[in-house]
Amino acid sequence: MPETSFAPSSIRALPSWLLGRAAARGHRLVAEALAREGMRMMHHAVLSAVAERGPVSQAELGRSLGIDPKDMVGIVTDLAGEGLVTRTPDPKDRRKNAIAISEEGERRLRRTRRLGDEANDELTAGLSAAERKQLVALLRRIVEPGEPCAPDGDARKG
Repeated sequence: MPETSFAPSSIRALPSWLLGRAAARGHRLVAEALAREGMRMMHHAVLSAVAERGPVSQAELGRSLGIDPKDMVGIVTDLAGEGLVTRTPDPKDRRKNAIAISEEGERRLRRTRRLGDEANDELTAGLSAAERKQLVALLRRIVEPGEPCAPDGDARKG
């Protein structure tokens, strides 16, 4: 029996309930996809941020992603242990660490991005390309009220 059948119809019609169910399904699909590469979602987010921002202090990385410093230490330690990032003294402040992506990290990130894309394709399989673009644009407006959205609704722009 589908999970949705347990909620009253008045609840199933609420945008907040629908967004929660969609988010839970998307989280599950992406988590399962990333697990095929031995990657957890937070680790993937950190690796993606390091790739995008270049060498970055561990503290700044944690602040930008909203990750507690103690948790960030563990995540970076895990990624460094797998050879996906390097951790060296920050040239601006030797008391801090600068985190950079390694070649192996770039290779793993390419694979995990592809898996994440496939999971998101599965999540939105019932939508046309135009509907998917519209969904992303609408969700951005909900998540980032008042922020301008990229004209084409692409979540990776703007």
